[in-house]
Amino acid sequence: MLPAAEIGKAPAAPCCPESGNERKDVEEKNDINIAALFGNEQVSEDTDNGDLTSYVSAFIEKEVGNDLKSLKKLDKLIEQMTENKMQLEEQVLTISSEIPKRIQSALKNAEESKQFLNQFLEQETHLFSSINSHLLTAQPWMEDLGAMINQIEEIERHLAYLKWISQIEELSDNIQQYLMTNNVPEAASTLVSMVELDIKLQESSCAHLLAFTRATVKFWHKILKDKLTSDFEEVLAQLHWPFITPPQSQTVGLSRPAGAPEIYSNLETLFCQLLKLQTSDELLTEPKQLPEKYCLPASPSVILPIQIMLTPLQKRFRYHFRGNRQTNVISKPEWYLAQVLMWIGNHTQFLDEKIQPILDKVGPSVNARLEFSRGLMMLVLEKLAADIPCLLYDDNLFCHLVDEVLLFERELHSLYGYPSTFANCMHILSEDTCFQRWLTVERKFALQKMDSMLSSEAAWISQYKDITDVDEMKVPDCAETFMTLLLVITDRYKNLPTASRKLQFLELQKDLVDDFRIRLTQVMKEETRASLGFRYCAILNAVNYISTVLADWADNVFFLQLQQAALEVFAENNTLSKLQLGQLASMESSVFDDMINLLERLKHDMLTRQVDHVFREVKDAAKLYKKERWLSLPSQSEQAVMSLSSSACPLLLTVRDRLLQLEEQLCFSLFTVFWQVLVEKLDVYIYQEIVLANHFNEGGAAQLQFDMTRNLFPLFSRYCKRPENYFKHVKEACIVLNLNIGSALLLKDVLQSASGQPPATEALNEVGIYKLAQQDVEILLNLRTNWPNTGK
Repeated sequence: MLPAAEIGKAPAAPCCPESGNERKDVEEKNDINIAALFGNEQVSEDTDNGDLTSYVSAFIEKEVGNDLKSLKKLDKLIEQMTENKMQLEEQVLTISSEIPKRIQSALKNAEESKQFLNQFLEQETHLFSSINSHLLTAQPWMEDLGAMINQIEEIERHLAYLKWISQIEELSDNIQQYLMTNNVPEAASTLVSMVELDIKLQESSCAHLLAFTRATVKFWHKILKDKLTSDFEEVLAQLHWPFITPPQSQTVGLSRPAGAPEIYSNLETLFCQLLKLQTSDELLTEPKQLPEKYCLPASPSVILPIQIMLTPLQKRFRYHFRGNRQTNVISKPEWYLAQVLMWIGNHTQFLDEKIQPILDKVGPSVNARLEFSRGLMMLVLEKLAADIPCLLYDDNLFCHLVDEVLLFERELHSLYGYPSTFANCMHILSEDTCFQRWLTVERKFALQKMDSMLSSEAAWISQYKDITDVDEMKVPDCAETFMTLLLVITDRYKNLPTASRKLQFLELQKDLVDDFRIRLTQVMKEETRASLGFRYCAILNAVNYISTVLADWADNVFFLQLQQAALEVFAENNTLSKLQLGQLASMESSVFDDMINLLERLKHDMLTRQVDHVFREVKDAAKLYKKERWLSLPSQSEQAVMSLSSSACPLLLTVRDRLLQLEEQLCFSLFTVFWQVLVEKLDVYIYQEIVLANHFNEGGAAQLQFDMTRNLFPLFSRYCKRPENYFKHVKEACIVLNLNIGSALLLKDVLQSASGQPPATEALNEVGIYKLAQQDVEILLNLRTNWPNTGK
């Protein structure tokens, strides 16, 4: 048997000398033999890597291993290897014979391709020369043909031009024929078709055609408009238009004129025919517009029939309120504003009952009353734009004008439903120069009003002091007047067209609130020495009222909308931190938060000062009570009836008097805070300065409990159901001091044996102790002197 290490070795090469090629063939055959054993892929890879020997050893190790019995497999392996070797040699011979044939075939194909390519190149050269020759020959034909095409296109343009002219002339002839036969409706309809052609030609570069079309439209539009306007005015005159008197006294409203059905039929016919001229009228007529600085919203022209109906009223307005007429007084804007409102009111019924049904039949969603109001509003806006510069620097006249304009706007919107989205007087007041002047005047008169309200004799007296139900807040007159002033300012600017203008007014309101707070602070400092006085309490009520109202306003829809607008402005200008922007966006804060915080701080300081003042008085009154001989007082069994300690009377009287005084002078919410804070301080004071500072026999403990539970606590019973719950320290101290001897001894033992453990807490809770700590209870137990003598 061969050793395992020699089994996988390739056969040794012959010792005779060989050329390099022969040696190479031998090596390849060796590789084939190895591949027969281990597989072609793996062996070739291993050979490339130079690790052939190691892989052969691994293969033998795997197949034979250390088991000598496995050597029986060698014959089978050698046989298999020989078969694989023969197969691989056959494959190599086959491949070696096929490769030259394939190479020959590829070379032949390449030669044929080269020949085809040369043929194509020759054909391309011939074709290129042919094309060039053809182009040279065809060039004169192409030039002639291009000239002919240009002529044809020019002729086609001339034909199209003539067709347009023909259409326009045909329509013009039709209109002329209709007018000669007095067929105005068809003439109006034909004019509409001509206007449509004019609109289609707007993008054309044929300037003369455009001018011809426009001139033709203008010619027939004027003729038709003049004729229809004349007929329409005749019908209106039969109806006694315009109605100068109120509806109740109008002839048409009370008794129908003779031939009323025919008149109304003619009215409807002419109204519809005039509506057909609306498009051409808009095309030819440049609408009157105020300067851009007024930022009026874009709106279509008033419909033509309503324009004609407005003509006599416009003449009247210009006659009375322009020039040197006695009715044109710059200090009396209410004259022309009231006149316009009266005209709208006088014609509303006729417009709703007679004109609106016609518009509904025709189809366009137009409101006759709003069109009529819009036409009159333009007169007002023109008048305001002309008058305001003349009185801009006269505060009284300007303020009067603003007041009248705001009143006019309120009536126009509320009585006649004029939308705020239409052009209105607020757009004129929002013009920059006018608006800044308005802000200045508003601030000036508000400050003057604040001066007068604070200097009034009734400034600190409530208007409703004698009406209990109304006077819950006990608001002094100055505070109520001030908040009314702010409310009026809000009503004045809430209809401004832009949020930016509203925000400027909001800043004015906040400045006024801050100014009023400073004034209240100044008056309060003058009254600091009398912090329980009537005026000091009135100031405190005023601060509380203003803070409360501002907090309510913060939830108002109008101010929430302003908050959203302010959020957008702040975000654009980066004037707030991300946290502040987030708070505004989430409605955690409001536009009045800064003011409310300052007012709340002032309220807290004033209340603290009052509590401190009363507490000082209480401590002075409690001096005798602190010195009471709690060790030597008789027990309850030795007295027929328990009575109040005489030394406690000054203390209780002081507390009672101050409570009654401040209950009378402070509003309910403030007084509630006051007495609760006072009780808290009083509870701690009595506990620390009286209870912990003394020792008590049985009588002293009973007397203390009687004074507290039967006299002090009931003083607060009118303000809450269980006042003892606000005196937790004193109440529980009295419980500990008045425990019977057995319970006290037991409690003491429990506390000493279970310090800080749950049993101690349970024992304290059983006797009613929840507030005091275990150490406090032990101290209180040690303050008792009525312990039994145990001999210790």
